[in-house]
Amino acid sequence: MTTHPAFDLADAIAAQLADPDVPRSWAVPAYGQHLAYGPPGIALLHIERAARGLGPWQRAHDWLAAASRHPLTSGPDSHPFYGAPALAHALACAADSLPGAYQSALDSLDRRIVVDVRRRLDAAHRRIDAGRLPQLAEFDVIRGLTGYGAHLLHRSPDGNTVRAVLDYCVRLTEPLTDQDETLPGWWTETGPSGNPDDRFPGGHANHGMAHGIGGSLALLALAARRGIAVSGHHAAMRTILAWLDRWESGDSSAWPYWITRDELRTRRPTPSTPRRPSWCYGTAGLARARQLATLTLGDTRRRIKAENALVVALTDADQLRDTTDNGLCHGFAGLAHLAARVAEDAHATTVDRIRAAIPALLDKIHPLGAALGSGNPGLLDGAAGVALALIAPSTATSPRSAWDSCLLIA
Repeated sequence: MTTHPAFDLADAIAAQLADPDVPRSWAVPAYGQHLAYGPPGIALLHIERAARGLGPWQRAHDWLAAASRHPLTSGPDSHPFYGAPALAHALACAADSLPGAYQSALDSLDRRIVVDVRRRLDAAHRRIDAGRLPQLAEFDVIRGLTGYGAHLLHRSPDGNTVRAVLDYCVRLTEPLTDQDETLPGWWTETGPSGNPDDRFPGGHANHGMAHGIGGSLALLALAARRGIAVSGHHAAMRTILAWLDRWESGDSSAWPYWITRDELRTRRPTPSTPRRPSWCYGTAGLARARQLATLTLGDTRRRIKAENALVVALTDADQLRDTTDNGLCHGFAGLAHLAARVAEDAHATTVDRIRAAIPALLDKIHPLGAALGSGNPGLLDGAAGVALALIAPSTATSPRSAWDSCLLIA
C-alpha cells in the first residue's frame, strides 16, 4: 500500500497516545466523558487502527475503559458529544468490528439515549407549536437533536426514534414569524455561541455543520441515501438547498458562516474577507452536506457546484491562509479527510481535481511536536483527531470504522 509521509505521523501520535494511564498534564477529569476532548474520542483513533490491523484492540479497550471509570452523565446534562451518548458512539464503532462486544453496555446506553431524545423531541415540538424560535443546542450536531440523529442512524437505523428525529428536522425547515418577519425555522435569537450577543441584534441563521442547518441537511441526506425517509423529507432538503443558494457568493464558490437580521432584510450578506473552509463552519463542510443531498435528489447541477466549491476552498491561497492549525474540526487534517470523503462520491468532472488537492494539504501538517505541543490529545482540536483524519487521505482508502459518522460526513 502506497502511503503519504503523513501516515507516519498518524502512527507516531497513536504510539504517544497508547496508554491512558500514563500521567499527562492534559488529563482533566471534566473531559473524561467528552468525545471532543477526552477518552471516547481518543478511543476512536485506536478503534480505526485496530479495524485496519494497524494496532492492537487492547489499546481501544483501555481507552474505552478509561472513559467509563466514573458514572456517566445522561439526561439534560448530556449531549451527543458528552456523557452517555459520547461513550455510546465509541462503543458502537468498536462493536461494528467485534460482533457481540460491548452488547450489554450498548443496550443500556441505547435505552438511556432514547429516553433523552424523546424528551428533547417533545420539548422541541412544543416550542414549534408555540411559534417560538429555537436555540442552537436544540438542533445542532454537537449538542442537539441532529447529533443524536447521527448516532441513531448508525446504531439503530430501522428504529422509530431516528424517524422521529427526521420528522423533527423536517419541521425545523418550516418558516416561523418573529416581529412580523418571516424567518427560516432554524433561525435563533442569539449569537453563534448560543448566548445573547449585541453583534447579532435579532439573532441569526447559522449555516455550519457543527452548529447550524448544514448538519441537519447532512442528516436528512444520509438517511435518505439509506432508504430512510419521512413525510416531507425531500422537500425539507430542497428548502435548505434553496436557502443556501440564496446566500452563496457571486461565483458560487463559498457560503457565509451565518446570516444576520440586517442581512436578511437587505437580502445580501455583508462583504467579508475569505474565511477558513472547515468542517465546523465554512465551505468544506457545507460542500459535503450539499453533495450528499444532491446525490439523493439526483440534482447533478447543484452537486457539481458543491464539488467545485470544495476545489476552490482547498486551493485558494486566501482561504487556506486562514487555516492555522492541523486539527480535525477546522484544520488541515480535517480538510484532507473531508476531501477524501467527497472524492469517494464525486462526479467524473471534479473527482481528479479534488484528489489532486489532497497531497498539498497533507504536506502542510506540522511535525509531531506541533501536533502534540498544544497539550490537547482530543478528537476535534487535538492529536487524536489529527491522526484519525490523516489515515484515509494518506492511504487513499475509506475508514474501516464509522468514527466520522458523528460528523455527519459519512
